[in-house]
Amino acid sequence: MNIDYSRLPEHMQDSAQLYIEHGIMTGGFLTAVMENDLVEAFARADSINTEWMREWAFFLYNAPGECWGSPEKVKAWKVRGGLQGHEAQAER
Repeated sequence: MNIDYSRLPEHMQDSAQLYIEHGIMTGGFLTAVMENDLVEAFARADSINTEWMREWAFFLYNAPGECWGSPEKVKAWKVRGGLQGHEAQAER
């Protein structure tokens, strides 16, 4: 799967990549975005992410559906190890 992290603010690209590819969550804002908690995401956003919320929505639209949408999905994605964990399970 080819994911375009360049659609996100530069200071968030590595964090988003760590989460999606390895299931490693790096902060409260990203957690709120991935859990689809709009109010919490805005509360935790820095000024740059506040301005980029539309791009975050476009990014999620193209991200794997299993990695975002609810706290349960986020927890399962972290346990699974992101895309890398998914690929390892598929090889078995």
